Amino acid sequence: MSCLAACCASATCGLCSSVASGISRKSARIAYCGLFGASLVVSWILRETAAPLLEKFSWINTSDSYTKEWYQQQAVLRVSFGNFLFFAIYALIMIGVKDQNDRRDSWHHGGWPVKMIVWFLLVVLMFFVPNVIVSVYGILSKFGAGAFLLVQVVLLLDATHNWNDSWVEKDERKWYIALLVISVVCYIATYAFSGVLFMWFNPSGHDCGLNVFFIVMTMILAFVFAIVALHPAVNGSLLPASVISVYCAYVCYTGLSSEPHDYVCNGLNRSKAVTASTLTLGMLTTVLSVLYSALRAGSSTTFLSPPSSPRAGGKEALLEDPEDGKKNGEAEARPVSYSYSFFHIIFALASMYAAMLLSGWTDSSESASLIDVGWTSVWVKICTGWVTAVLYIWTLIAPLILPDREFY
Repeated sequence: MSCLAACCASATCGLCSSVASGISRKSARIAYCGLFGASLVVSWILRETAAPLLEKFSWINTSDSYTKEWYQQQAVLRVSFGNFLFFAIYALIMIGVKDQNDRRDSWHHGGWPVKMIVWFLLVVLMFFVPNVIVSVYGILSKFGAGAFLLVQVVLLLDATHNWNDSWVEKDERKWYIALLVISVVCYIATYAFSGVLFMWFNPSGHDCGLNVFFIVMTMILAFVFAIVALHPAVNGSLLPASVISVYCAYVCYTGLSSEPHDYVCNGLNRSKAVTASTLTLGMLTTVLSVLYSALRAGSSTTFLSPPSSPRAGGKEALLEDPEDGKKNGEAEARPVSYSYSFFHIIFALASMYAAMLLSGWTDSSESASLIDVGWTSVWVKICTGWVTAVLYIWTLIAPLILPDREFY
């Protein structure tokens, strides 16, 4: 049996080494997304299975009052902590990398066997960290998760403006009609969906003033977006306003659906049954959000690219070989196409967000079988929608308030 185990371990290590070697010749961004996805799977598995094991660790089980939910949160936070440290350390190491002649460029793209070992050791070591440190990390993760959501909002705003500009630049009648049709459809969808939210989260016979406030505020903001965007002084477009309106309505829905299941105004969740689909959808959304951030980091945007990055060189293939174009003995410095440091910061913040998602924002008032449920989650999502509204309106009026500044 021991011989068989040794053979299996040897084969596994060989497979990991082969995969890691192959990764080093491809785009590092895809590999980092895969590593992050693996950390989510590990967190999910340990969340469901590691509670009995953690109870046996004397440095973790320091009180008889700890519940199963608390141990599940500890498992998630400790994996997230190790993941966060891995990406945070890399973010610090990559500060100031401007061209591919920098030795650290190879550290970013290669060395995957070492990276996997370091990542694994960091995650394991976090299970030997005192509870107080993990508790502090849990508090900081709430702010880090908020920062991650804020980055997604900025990327969404950038994407909608780029979408609008690309169609307007075509200067053809069919593209203007397409802009109008999509804008109208988005606004109809926004207000129709808001009506549905009234039926779901404002049941008759109950005083649901808070839910009504959230929904009405979303509808008012959608109207304000259109008024400001179409104002002659702003000279904006209806497409970004309509897309942001749909997004705010969706965020309002996710916030309301995260209300406690015993809350009478939550018309969707009358049962405390486990909703594994919610966790799966949440994890998938997180992975896709991080992947989108990584892809945007590889394009020529203003705050994701270093000063030396060529603006016109943002169309980089995902699986481009970082060594392509480097001839033997050639010492020409090729600027990097995106900020490696910011890239790793995105993943560090995403690790915090994933921890909050899987631990219910460390809110112990709800059953551990319910994912992303509780008043903390509600307010985080609702505030995300409001911040989105503020940032979008700022992008419209900033050129008027600061005419001497150049906005991209």
